[in-house]
Amino acid sequence: MTNTMRQFFKPFIRIVHGVVEFLVHCLFKVVYCGSGQKMPPIKDLLLLESATSVAHKIRTRKITSVQVLDSFIDRIKEVNPMLNCVVAERFDQARREAQAADDLIRSGTIPDETLAREKPFLGVPFTTKDCIAVKGMIHTSGLVKRRNCIAEDDADAIAYLRAAGAYPIALTNVSELCMWWESANTLHGRSSNPYNTNHIVGGSSGGEGCLQGAAGSAFGIGSDIGGSIRMPSFFNGVFGHKPSKFVVSNNGQYPAPITTEQTSFLGIGPICRRAEDLLPLLKVIAGKNAPELRLDEPVDIKQVQFYYQDCDMGSVGVSPVHHEIKELFGKISLHLEKAHGIKTKKVAIQRFRKSGPIWFANMKTPNGPSFQEQLANLEGSINPYVELVKWCFRRSDHTFIGIVTALADKGGCKYGDDKHTYLVEERGKLRRDMEDLLGDDGVFLYPTHPTAAPFHNEPLVKPFNFSYTAIINVLGFPATNIPMGLNSEGLPIGIQVVAKTKNDRLCLAVARELEKAFGGWVPPSVEA
Repeated sequence: MTNTMRQFFKPFIRIVHGVVEFLVHCLFKVVYCGSGQKMPPIKDLLLLESATSVAHKIRTRKITSVQVLDSFIDRIKEVNPMLNCVVAERFDQARREAQAADDLIRSGTIPDETLAREKPFLGVPFTTKDCIAVKGMIHTSGLVKRRNCIAEDDADAIAYLRAAGAYPIALTNVSELCMWWESANTLHGRSSNPYNTNHIVGGSSGGEGCLQGAAGSAFGIGSDIGGSIRMPSFFNGVFGHKPSKFVVSNNGQYPAPITTEQTSFLGIGPICRRAEDLLPLLKVIAGKNAPELRLDEPVDIKQVQFYYQDCDMGSVGVSPVHHEIKELFGKISLHLEKAHGIKTKKVAIQRFRKSGPIWFANMKTPNGPSFQEQLANLEGSINPYVELVKWCFRRSDHTFIGIVTALADKGGCKYGDDKHTYLVEERGKLRRDMEDLLGDDGVFLYPTHPTAAPFHNEPLVKPFNFSYTAIINVLGFPATNIPMGLNSEGLPIGIQVVAKTKNDRLCLAVARELEKAFGGWVPPSVEA
């Protein structure tokens, strides 16, 4: 296709996609009108506290771990029937672990200062997604063929949290094999948004983002290879951090990355309601790599250089950024100038227009299992055409999007061909451009997603909207979703803050600053 033809077709495709997206959204509005369930209000004040505060109160004997555990179990039982975010629990084992934590504290054998240093989350219950291994629990990644898989060991991140005194209480829902941005699968069903159950929770850490938004555990752990921490955090109004590449071990995550390159894209990180929890949690799960992040170094927000871009410059097939999200950048800029005398700088980096193609190209591997082999749990291969026919008659074990992904897996550029080489080079140029821009003291504010949480199934008509988060993965940079309140329809919105590799502490400092200024997480409304 000539450049002239491309110049003609791109605007045409944008117009057609925009019309289709608008019509489908209107259709879903009619279909779902007034049918959402109301969330029960939060009555237990313990659920409103940060994990850090809860840990301190347990350590200083103001509350007990058993008391905290009971509060979160009650909340899970209250909200899960309408949200379907928890897919497995270990409440009985957790109660024994909570009692052991309380007994240790009451014994007085370890000074409080030592406990605070060596077991900073002693007695704090948490949850994680059903693709991160928790010993003795299911490890399905939303795949029917893995329904009987039981984790023999904890993932490294879970083991680090246990060593820090925390204990897991439940697993949360994911998309099939964690490769879609709505958390639904034929094994555990579909999760619904706590702010409006007609809307999605995101994926693949969608169940976790949902549970955190609904105040169902003290904190959560997710994983992110294309936005799977940040999108669910955005849709459910909480904080979520994707760490710098190679900082947090991915051992125990399924599916596992195929190449070292893919390992650099995948990050296991915290999801929580309060910004103050991000840094201590990252410090724990980073383990021996934590010193590389210099998390104990104070950050003077006045010395941080702020850059922002409110759109991707017009990617084909990607929704335009909603005006309520664009307006957040002006509000942030105004706050920073009034509070700290900081002048934010708007930039227009054109290569973000290629975010989707760059991510897809860089995810290609020279060998390794195909997606249809992964759908068979690496025991042969599914036939996606047969599964598509079976799906039409509700006889397939796979989701529609899983089958379509298997069909599309071999499409696009091939590893090593000219287009692949070009897009890999474009990734390298964009990374260098961003590193030059950010230096060692800069952060980049960017939309986490172009719209608030869509209706269920609506992502099928805008599948590439995840590119706003995915591009950051292939750059290897840390990024944090920051909730910025609710939009006019009562759904959470926010932005992501990005920094150069190993500068996670800058992202976390900005998260704390903007939470202080704009309020952060908003408890789900009973009117949703």
